[in-house]
Amino acid sequence: MKNLIKQWVKQYRLTARAKRRAIFRNYFPVDAHTKILDLGSEDGSSIYFLLDGLSYNPKNIYIADIDRDLISAGAVRYGFTPVYLKEDKALPFGDRFFDIVYCSSVIEHVTVPKDEVYKILSGNRFSLLSSSHQEAFANELARVGKGYFVQTPNKYFIVESHTWLPFFGFIPRRLQVPLIKWTNRFWVKKTAPDFHLLSRSEFQKLFPESLIIPEKSMGMVKSWMAIRKINQ
Repeated sequence: MKNLIKQWVKQYRLTARAKRRAIFRNYFPVDAHTKILDLGSEDGSSIYFLLDGLSYNPKNIYIADIDRDLISAGAVRYGFTPVYLKEDKALPFGDRFFDIVYCSSVIEHVTVPKDEVYKILSGNRFSLLSSSHQEAFANELARVGKGYFVQTPNKYFIVESHTWLPFFGFIPRRLQVPLIKWTNRFWVKKTAPDFHLLSRSEFQKLFPESLIIPEKSMGMVKSWMAIRKINQ
């Protein structure tokens, strides 16, 4: 059963990534001179998929993450430029250094220190702290990029993407945390309660200059994409 769920999710994600790639390419021309920052890149596999088939210079693709091992692996595998980031620090680049900043399924994890995620049970406190960090992150992202493409899951989608549980985004945090502890013992998807999901209005507030595009699945909005074109 677990393997069937994993295979279905894998195919579902591939389809979603292909749709996002089409949207990205529709708004952003890319050539050998285009500088791109993949913020929260892990090993760079996502940006590699996004750019596959385009004429780009790997050295102009910067993969940035708080995991040094992952970006080092991406640099070896794809020839991208690795950038090691420290949590809650300003990005080490000048204003509008990049043509495009790409950031997918990352901003919802910009919340509180990882050693505190199980300790904070108050939804109001977690939301207040997370919102402050997400605002600073969004401002930095917009500062270093002439244009940007930011994607995040919809807070009110029927299946929550980090837990793969239905209606998870609708329950209070004081129940979310123990539920994650319990399901992590047997459920196919293990995670940590480090994410602060966003509604459309909350997402738009973080990126007021952007066009917000809904990504739909099963007739509902699965995620939001914020786009600011390079010449905007």
